[in-house]
Amino acid sequence: MPGTVLLLAASPVGKGCLVDAASVLPVLAAVPPAVLAGTDTANVVELADPLEPQAVLTRLRAAAAAPGPLTVFVAGQLQLDRKQRLPHLALARTTPSTVRYTGFPWHWFREELRLRAPGTTTLLLDLHADAETWGWLRGRGLECGAGVAAYGRVAPPAGRRKVAAPTYMKAIATVLRSGGRPGPEQLHQTALARIAGEGEVGDLVLWGAGPVPGAGPVPGTGVGVPGGFAPAAPSLPAVPGGGAPGSPPPAPDAPRPHTPDGPADDPHAAITAAVQAGDHSAADALAARLEHTALVAHGAGSEEALHWSEVRADLAMFAGDAERSCRTWMGVAAARLAAGQPADAAPVEAAVDRAHHQWGRITDRNRARDLGPALAELRGRVPGRRQGALDHVREQLRQLQTQG
Repeated sequence: MPGTVLLLAASPVGKGCLVDAASVLPVLAAVPPAVLAGTDTANVVELADPLEPQAVLTRLRAAAAAPGPLTVFVAGQLQLDRKQRLPHLALARTTPSTVRYTGFPWHWFREELRLRAPGTTTLLLDLHADAETWGWLRGRGLECGAGVAAYGRVAPPAGRRKVAAPTYMKAIATVLRSGGRPGPEQLHQTALARIAGEGEVGDLVLWGAGPVPGAGPVPGTGVGVPGGFAPAAPSLPAVPGGGAPGSPPPAPDAPRPHTPDGPADDPHAAITAAVQAGDHSAADALAARLEHTALVAHGAGSEEALHWSEVRADLAMFAGDAERSCRTWMGVAAARLAAGQPADAAPVEAAVDRAHHQWGRITDRNRARDLGPALAELRGRVPGRRQGALDHVREQLRQLQTQG
């Protein structure tokens, strides 16, 4: 089955730039698509210094929906927004004061990839962070989602007024261009060994399938592995074919995803298989049963129940039923608000943003007009990060009402 590759390089323009992310794209683009993907054939999508987070989201969502293996290469820098202090991938227009609106929220990667079958998604990341974000990451890690194999590094600031190079990603490209296609773990270890030889130390290393349930301290560091991140041992870099003491342990086999009801026989994979087979009703029926079970066991506002509601909203989108997807996302947002979550909480904003997006895809004017007032009311409570979102709903609703 053909693979899909997304090449994303992003960094701010001007003095806020920590890394020349786009410099790696010509090197990656010189690698044959099939080698990038590790498949016989592959489709490649390239995003160089994108301006708008929605543009990145659109490309990521399309890549995540494609059947077959998906490999995402990301080079860039991370910054925290000042309000919620959540990590974002900085884009071309991002500044410290506008991260919330101009950056790409990192949790969007997790949300867009969560329905993919385990073992089909690989992230290769070369990221740099400012001092504040670097400190935040050392305490919390960077979650990429269950069932996603993530490899890479996050580097601290290179120094005052110094723009770093994405050396880890360039090492990845160099290995791939040299012939052959090693597995992601070997590829990662080889790249780490190359950049360690250039004197790059003190980085956070991302490895394996994450998050890693119950991960203990990395030997020799005393630091846990939240979401798959571990501090690398500066004096003992990882080497191909096996790590020295103090290096990250080999990546474990991708664990079965833990559903809200505990370990199960991989219901996410069964749902994904049904969608890929075009049996949308079977996929929704399975998700509905899981939603009902979680509802009875944990309550309407529980994360367990809301998880399956969100899955059903995505399934409606995949089935082309924008109205049902919009209604479901609105229900998720309302349930989160009723449970006491603040209007600016990331899951609440994400639910309303998706409801807004799906509302714009409803082709039946009467149905869109009927749903518009409820969305406008919800948008008034949850304005989100996009300036003018509420005005957009109101304007579109006025047009629908005028057109009859």
